Amino acid sequence: MNLLAVLRDAWFFYSRNLVTIVRLCLPLILIESVAHQLVVKFTGVAAHPLRDLLVTLLFYPLYTGALIFLLDARSQGFAPSNGRLLAMALLRWPAFALLAGLTASAVLLGLSLFVIPGLWLMVKLAFSEILLVQRNLAPLQAMRASFALTEGRSLPVLGCVVLTVLPLWALNLSISASLDTASDPLAALLVDGVLGLAQLFSTVVFFRLYMLVAASPDSQPSE
Repeated sequence: MNLLAVLRDAWFFYSRNLVTIVRLCLPLILIESVAHQLVVKFTGVAAHPLRDLLVTLLFYPLYTGALIFLLDARSQGFAPSNGRLLAMALLRWPAFALLAGLTASAVLLGLSLFVIPGLWLMVKLAFSEILLVQRNLAPLQAMRASFALTEGRSLPVLGCVVLTVLPLWALNLSISASLDTASDPLAALLVDGVLGLAQLFSTVVFFRLYMLVAASPDSQPSE
């Protein structure tokens, strides 16, 4: 499996459909950013992982789910409206939010245990969100199916994690350390918007990799 080809194909789709992705996802990303700022303002606490996670779970499943529905539809030659995509994402929101909470908690716990377990979980759960949306699986079913689908394919998945997810985390930490976004709401909004759109590229990358893996003859993820 050619990792560079996966990245090239993902970039081709992302760049060709950037306007659609911006219109579909950016409003929710910006609302999420404002919600984070409002919670900080009213609670007076600058950073609290659980609080931040709860706010994220309100919005992340909606715009990411809508993007996955868009990717799935375009891969089949369909072009549903943004309203239709958001409506479908809203129907999957409870399951997606639960899955996102479970995977985030598991990965963070793994990262706290000398990093390697966290990376391993990121690899094994890489397709869980896609499986939940595309195959309409329950959260635990999607996690099990992702474990099965990544069996024997850890290196290309790890490569996508290293090339797309980890640089975004590093960039986010760097910006947080160097820019006082807490005292500048507009700067925080701009940073969150740019990083949010960049994060969506990683979703496109993993969807492309998923399509290649799922199309292979030996891929029969259990449900």
